[in-house]
Amino acid sequence: MKGCTDFFTSGMAKRREFLQVGFAGGIGLSLPELLKVEAKAQAKFYESKEGVAKALIHIYLPGGSAHQETWDPKPLAPVEYRGPYNAIDTNVDGLQFSENFKNLAKVADKMTVIRSMTHGEAAHERGTHNMFTGYRPSPALKYPSFGSVISHELGSRKNLPPYVCVPNVPNEFAGTGYLSSMYGPFSVGSDPAADKGFQVLDLTLPGGVDNARFERRRTMLEAVDSHFRNMEKADSIDAMDSFYQKAYGLIGSAEAREAFDLTKETDKMKERYGKNTAGMRMLLGRRLVESGVRLVTLTYGGWDMHDNIKGNIASQVPAFDQALAALLSDLDERGLLDSTMVMVSSEFGRTPKINKTDGRDHWPKVFSTMLAGGGIKRGYVYGSSDSLGAEPDQNPVGVESFAATVYAQLGINADKELIAPGPRPIEIVAGGTVIDDIIAKASV
Repeated sequence: MKGCTDFFTSGMAKRREFLQVGFAGGIGLSLPELLKVEAKAQAKFYESKEGVAKALIHIYLPGGSAHQETWDPKPLAPVEYRGPYNAIDTNVDGLQFSENFKNLAKVADKMTVIRSMTHGEAAHERGTHNMFTGYRPSPALKYPSFGSVISHELGSRKNLPPYVCVPNVPNEFAGTGYLSSMYGPFSVGSDPAADKGFQVLDLTLPGGVDNARFERRRTMLEAVDSHFRNMEKADSIDAMDSFYQKAYGLIGSAEAREAFDLTKETDKMKERYGKNTAGMRMLLGRRLVESGVRLVTLTYGGWDMHDNIKGNIASQVPAFDQALAALLSDLDERGLLDSTMVMVSSEFGRTPKINKTDGRDHWPKVFSTMLAGGGIKRGYVYGSSDSLGAEPDQNPVGVESFAATVYAQLGINADKELIAPGPRPIEIVAGGTVIDDIIAKASV
């Protein structure tokens, strides 16, 4: 009778599953949608609420910036390790930067420098993936970037896109990953430092289209969208609908036009940041977060300096130094630094020893990042590299913990699971822990 019992119970189980699926069909859920609902029910869930940091400006230095020539000089190392530049004191006792950071040395008391970042990826693409997602690359799954996670968890404010890239989406890892494409970045599409004038794509009406025609187009589009949405529910349809809604919202939004309008800034302010690529991108970043954008990702320079590191550093660091120092001071003066996090990162560092062509090669074993504002300690250094800048010496920081800390300050628990294809719950960041030592403690 045991076989009969097994058969009976097995049949009952299958019948229950059949009835569940049938019930799901009756309420308009397909089997994949039902599985997604079940996966979501099983996932670890934490409600994301706006944190201490209301916004984030991510300044990315593509190519792998040399920690020795920026945040972590080695003045006592042999010359072949020390490199061509000296170290200078900052306004924080005991903290030195490379002499290239003359302006940043004066505002070191507004930031935390992490000198012990480390991961194992020496290829540009894989290192970049790490720093934009908090994950090592996987052939099985595309992970969402900081910006797309923030868009998903916190949404938009004041008729502005939550995630903006200046001037363009910087790489393939800055996108939505397994999340819906509706959480993708808004690309400015034009460099704010352009000589021929800066104009944001999709922010103005096309020639020959007046406001009345614009409204007719929107009404017609909404009718078409409604028809297809009733016929089929798919990410592509939802994403396209979201895209058009955002586009129309931007064109019709006085707030958006104001936020992107650099002509509202005085010449004096532009001179303060620098009328160049670094300065204008960072000034636009300040305007956007001040207006309500949650994350601005901007890039500056090319830091893959295998040759002539002295000349390459000299050509691009001064503008970066001026602009970033101005950004931190400007945010602070406006009362925005406590609620706006500024993050500077690169995919890895550079080799401890100068090579035969007077440059430095790829080095992921140790490198530096910088965080400021958004509840991060001021005038602080976390971790250290060894005397040659070759390995972490104290408090190594992996990309997972770095990402978890940034998310925590924004009000997002990195341990939360989102639903990836399969469907399967995937942690926003797996394995990282918040770096409590760099977080400013509120006074009692």
